[in-house]
Amino acid sequence: MSFCPRRLRAIGLVMAAVLLPREPSAAEWPGYEKLTREQVVAALAKTSASAPADLYSKNLSGLDLSGIDFKGANLAAAVLNRSNLASANLSRCNLTVSFAEGTNLANANLQGAMMFSMQLQGANLKGANLSGARLIGDLRRVNLEQAVLAKVDGAADMKNQSMGLMRANILSANLRGADLSGSDFSRADFSFSDLSGANLAGAKLSGAEFSGTDMRGANLAGADLSGSSLIDTDFTGANLADANFTAATFRSVRGIDHANTRGARGLPARTR
Repeated sequence: MSFCPRRLRAIGLVMAAVLLPREPSAAEWPGYEKLTREQVVAALAKTSASAPADLYSKNLSGLDLSGIDFKGANLAAAVLNRSNLASANLSRCNLTVSFAEGTNLANANLQGAMMFSMQLQGANLKGANLSGARLIGDLRRVNLEQAVLAKVDGAADMKNQSMGLMRANILSANLRGADLSGSDFSRADFSFSDLSGANLAGAKLSGAEFSGTDMRGANLAGADLSGSSLIDTDFTGANLADANFTAATFRSVRGIDHANTRGARGLPARTR
């Protein structure tokens, strides 16, 4: 994959943001034009889904953008930190290497959005619809409770290994009752996250990490967890029917004896 200079600059800032111990303020985004809500609304009013607005590298941090229809806008490298995008329509939007740390995206529509290398630390996506989205980035401490992530492409990007493994880092996140059915989160990291009651039926989770993950009551029927890392994972009451655990690592796993394991493959001998 080739990158234009503007995109390389944005990726560099993403990598820097991961290393910084604090979230940059709006004043620390030189070269990112700061817009008001009124300017955003005006820009979108002139566009349509067939001719989307170009908001590339714009600073929209701290704005109330709730309920706005972005009509598939280009928001690549945009700064949305701490903005209110509750119930906003961001379906089909390009959010590549954008920043949405601490952003309120509750009940937002992100269907089919491009969310590649996106910074979402501490964002609120409770009840949001991300079905069919491409999702890779930093999702530490994200609230995805009751969110829809069906058929999401969250698999690690194996083409950019020179930059390190680019994957979905969903650590210490809340995914209680979320729908991840049919999604691909191969090599994603769900360590210390709460997936209790989540629907992961038919999901591809090969090579994923589940250290300290709460999977109580989760539906993993037919899921592929081959080669995954399961350390201190709790499966109490989970549905593991026909799931594939071939070559998975099991260490201090709890609750498998109290889960539905009918037809599951690759489980430790004592749980079969």
